[in-house]
Amino acid sequence: MDPSVHLDDEHAVFINSTVNSVYELINAIPGSHLVLSYVKNAYQDDPFRIILELFLVFFALKYMLSKKYKPQDNAVKLTEKEIDDLVEEWKPDPLVPPLSSFDKLNLEKAPLIIGAQSVKPKVAGHAKLLMNLASTNYLELQASERIRQKAIDTLKVYGVGSCGPPGFYGTIDVHMDLERDIAQFLGTEEAIIYAQGFSTISSVIPAFSKRGDLLVVDEGVSFAIQKGVQISRSNVRYFKHNDMQDLERVLDDIRVDDMVHKRKLTRRFIVTEGLSANYGDIAPLAKLIELKRKFKYRLILDESQSIGVLGARGAGLTDLFNIDAKEVDMIVGSMSNALCASGGFCAGNTQIVDHQRLSGSAYCFSASIPAMLAVSASEALKYIQEKPQILRDLADRSRSFRQVLSHKSLENLIELSGSDVYSPSPFFHIRVNPAFLRSRGRDDISREDEERLLQDVVDECSYQGVLITRAKYVYDQERNCPRPSIKIYVTIGLTKKENDKAAGVVKSAIVKIFGKWKK
Repeated sequence: MDPSVHLDDEHAVFINSTVNSVYELINAIPGSHLVLSYVKNAYQDDPFRIILELFLVFFALKYMLSKKYKPQDNAVKLTEKEIDDLVEEWKPDPLVPPLSSFDKLNLEKAPLIIGAQSVKPKVAGHAKLLMNLASTNYLELQASERIRQKAIDTLKVYGVGSCGPPGFYGTIDVHMDLERDIAQFLGTEEAIIYAQGFSTISSVIPAFSKRGDLLVVDEGVSFAIQKGVQISRSNVRYFKHNDMQDLERVLDDIRVDDMVHKRKLTRRFIVTEGLSANYGDIAPLAKLIELKRKFKYRLILDESQSIGVLGARGAGLTDLFNIDAKEVDMIVGSMSNALCASGGFCAGNTQIVDHQRLSGSAYCFSASIPAMLAVSASEALKYIQEKPQILRDLADRSRSFRQVLSHKSLENLIELSGSDVYSPSPFFHIRVNPAFLRSRGRDDISREDEERLLQDVVDECSYQGVLITRAKYVYDQERNCPRPSIKIYVTIGLTKKENDKAAGVVKSAIVKIFGKWKK
């Protein structure tokens, strides 16, 4: 008999006994028969599957048992001397970039008001009080004893603030009263209030317009609107500032483009300002409503600058043009300008307001407006309604101021943005006439040169008892940054005689400084 055959039989017996032992051991494990049944059926139905699963099991075991990589293993070992040398050579980057000459100018020239702000504040560096044309205290509500006392009484009852978002525990009765007062004042179904004026419009826009939706935006809108448009991540088309022909052209181009490419219908909005913060002119509301109806868009109108000052009742553009406020889908505004309070609002129909209570980021995630400021805003609205004469007085002051600066002697020196003498806008911009700059015989006059020229005018006015300021912009982030300007805010806190005197001071300062600069 061949011995190799006997050896193979012994191997077979050993293997068979080993397999039987392993099989009995596996069967002794609770639930093992289910695993064996699964493996058997899986192998019969799909052999490749069981092979893949076994491969993954072995790979996982190998990965867990393998040596872990440590970044320090390949680190270069340095001596103590080398470490000390590297520490001495290291120079940390500054926490903030170094100040440019223009930044230093802005810091040095920023006026410091001592005490409470008023129509004639005490300013550091000046012995006498200055006539304040640098704040939005148009109606002199900052000096209203009635509003001040109401705020004090509310503070004693409700404390400083709610410290909670409106949708949680931040809403109290005075907030609901203010929302009702705003809706009644404007003539809309409802209104919603926000705690910060700047974040109101930048929250309203992305609450309704998302990625893939379309915004048609005035290219001259304020920085807050620009941020809202950017946050929404919508498709954006711009039209020339307050140019309704260009707006119609853009809307028609979009319509034709949709027909050619057979695009699906999306949410679409026209976004503009009622009273432009950057230019001081008023949007043609009637034409805007006509175009939004014709092309089936919704209209978002920012009335941050116009609420409380335009119209017979101070209710903004709808009041000025005698248009039903319900014709505008969303009226957005700030309460920190003419109303001398804080926060902002959005007014519209019930569905628009209810949607923001769940989707308005600044409403959902910011603490509600302090009760005393909400009461102050409500009281300011009542004050305006009870004394509409102050609106006519403000328009007269503004008209008188513009007339002084529209004198022929200034034609070649300055330009007035929103230069219509009869405009009811309570503020306007003074910009250097490009013809004057060309008369210098240079084509490389920088923005900083213009700013310094205007700052010299501001300083001269302060020396003569009038506080004015240059308009400030975030140059690096503005989409279409306006030219440098001085921004004049008219107020009824000054008498007619004081208003005319202040206008004369500004005029003489322009003539004096421009005359020197020209030489």
